[in-house]
Amino acid sequence: MSMGALDGVVVVDFSRVLAGPYATMMLGDFGAEVIKVERPGTGDDTRAWGPPYDSTGVATYFNAVNRNKRSVTLDLTDPDDREHARSLVARADIVVENFRPGTMEKLGLGYDDLRAIRPDLIYCSITGFGRDGGAELPGYDLLVQAVGGLMSVTGTEPGDPTKAGVALVDVLAGLHALSGILAALAHRDRTGVGQRVDTNLFSVLLSSMVNQASGYLGAGAVPQIMGNRHPSISPYQTFDTADRPIAVAVGNDKQFRSFSAAIGEPQLAQDPRFATNPDRVAHRDALCAIIDTALKRHGADHWYAALTAASVPAGPINDLSEAFAFAHRLGLEATVAVPGTPTPQVANPITLSATPVTYRSGPPRLGAGDDSLSPAGETPAAARP
Repeated sequence: MSMGALDGVVVVDFSRVLAGPYATMMLGDFGAEVIKVERPGTGDDTRAWGPPYDSTGVATYFNAVNRNKRSVTLDLTDPDDREHARSLVARADIVVENFRPGTMEKLGLGYDDLRAIRPDLIYCSITGFGRDGGAELPGYDLLVQAVGGLMSVTGTEPGDPTKAGVALVDVLAGLHALSGILAALAHRDRTGVGQRVDTNLFSVLLSSMVNQASGYLGAGAVPQIMGNRHPSISPYQTFDTADRPIAVAVGNDKQFRSFSAAIGEPQLAQDPRFATNPDRVAHRDALCAIIDTALKRHGADHWYAALTAASVPAGPINDLSEAFAFAHRLGLEATVAVPGTPTPQVANPITLSATPVTYRSGPPRLGAGDDSLSPAGETPAAARP
């Protein structure tokens, strides 16, 4: 069996809820040993975030981001348990934490404290709003979506700001943390020098606003809620059909000509109001009125088949059951059976040809790894010279 890309790398994970655990699960999938440090008795907050629960009574929220980890319980306010934590770090390559800024320092577990134990340590902190002026603000995904501008462009109509249907900013922050950790690992491989990696949900969201943020910075355009429409492309939205909605994503003039022919309105491509994408954006309402009428002649499945045959990006609005079924029809391995858990999990979406991801263990029982802890203050044998 091929070794994982991160075999031999040890991660001590002090994070909880979503952003940090998502990043450390990915590290675990790549082969790293991940030791999840949790509060005695309660553990990660998401252990209690249900329903729904799996068949063993475990909250499925927790299951989503905690495979390939070993759980140990430590009360970080207790001096002996802090020594246990420091012993874990002594043999670690990476530490991940997402406490409020200053918390780990007060516990004697900040970056400067821990690199004294492990000089080449990579120490990743994920905060809500950074370690300076926003240090006291709570880093909840909904709050960041609100103050970071995402809700201002998301919703069915102006005046109806809406959050994304998942904690999208947390997931994006976890991915940014992961990329920073991997960059720091590459730097350490070249130089032997560790470093601190910092990211925060607010900055991640501003970066992830991409074209919307660039439009504001480059042209002073403050974007507004447009429902499912795109501010710079048309037609690029959902439309009603005879039975259920369909998404249409026409990205260039060639696709528009194909789209017009496929819906039985070839003259649209010759209309000077719609000849180019800027023309279509300028006359969006008139164009969409014609398209609405045309697409209501048939149902979504008919249009999906017709538009796909014409190489026009389109698809029905699937629920999750339909989405996983669609992935199966495409031959994508979207789910995976993981040892130690009774239900399937979403597969890691990254494929590596030489060092494929592995699924070695399901989400851990709280404190299942406690018997592996060394006596307080003793360096684990694996970390001794």
